[in-house]
Amino acid sequence: MTELVSRSLPRSQAPTGPKAWIGQVVLYGLFAAAIGTFSQWPVYRHLASDQALVKVSFTRVGKPVGDCRKLSEAELAKLPPNMRTPTVCPRERSPILVQVDLDGKRVLERAAAPGGLSKDGASSIYERVVVPAGKHRVEVRISDDARARDKPFVREAQLELVPGQVLVVDFDPDRGGVSLQ
Repeated sequence: MTELVSRSLPRSQAPTGPKAWIGQVVLYGLFAAAIGTFSQWPVYRHLASDQALVKVSFTRVGKPVGDCRKLSEAELAKLPPNMRTPTVCPRERSPILVQVDLDGKRVLERAAAPGGLSKDGASSIYERVVVPAGKHRVEVRISDDARARDKPFVREAQLELVPGQVLVVDFDPDRGGVSLQ
């Protein structure tokens, strides 16, 4: 039978005393000074002093790409009993089309495709356009129906954009369509 022998190895003593405390204070002080320096320098500005920002940001489910149609009696008879609905509607949704004009010049044109495997989900748009500060005529057109692209939601406004201002373009047809905030 073997006996297990427990041996204790000598541990090295960690430095204690005034030298250790002073060293720790110096190292923590250097670390705090580095964090303080890099949190204030270099100075970061997201826009120049004579610029403003137009931000287009929203999520919307577009209108269906086609109309619903009624199935004939022959088409209904071919279907299993649990799938016999009298009308069939397309799942696919229209892409959302956004156009932003500033003083008559197009600064943004974007089409956002619907999400999902069947293209039946929401379209999300997030775009940023840096513009010069000052008075501008802003015109925003948003279309959520591929069958009626000639009838978009339109919002026109004369705005004074101050340096550093962020103009947010939002879209909610239930609350009047295009909003500028």
